Amino acid sequence: MVKGVLPMSTAQNKAVVQRWFDAINKKNVLACERVADETYAPDFILHDPGFPKSPDAKPGPAGAKEFVRQLISHSPDVHLTIDDMIAEGDKVVFRFTVHSTDATTGRPLSLLVMSIVRFVGSQFAEEWELGVPGEW
Repeated sequence: MVKGVLPMSTAQNKAVVQRWFDAINKKNVLACERVADETYAPDFILHDPGFPKSPDAKPGPAGAKEFVRQLISHSPDVHLTIDDMIAEGDKVVFRFTVHSTDATTGRPLSLLVMSIVRFVGSQFAEEWELGVPGEW
């Protein structure tokens, strides 16, 4: 536990994840940026082999804002569906599907993702994520 930071309940942690997904699904970039400022720790770390670390990558809320701007501009019909969510201690594990349209072919596109988020207080501190194309 980080000194001076009170842990949240597992239900509260799950609600933070749901809030982030709800913001993205509304496709309002400014609203997403406000939620990112509140939910991403300044030193947030993403572990995802699908997003290789770049020297230009921004940490924390700035990186989350950049990600959501690119996602919504490249996939204006994107929709995220949380299929399962389990929480214990300071971690939330969730399985979700990204639905969109392939800009090149015009065909429906699905990405299956498994994610584990570690919380510090009410913020995402670290995330391990792995996604593959397909259907469940």
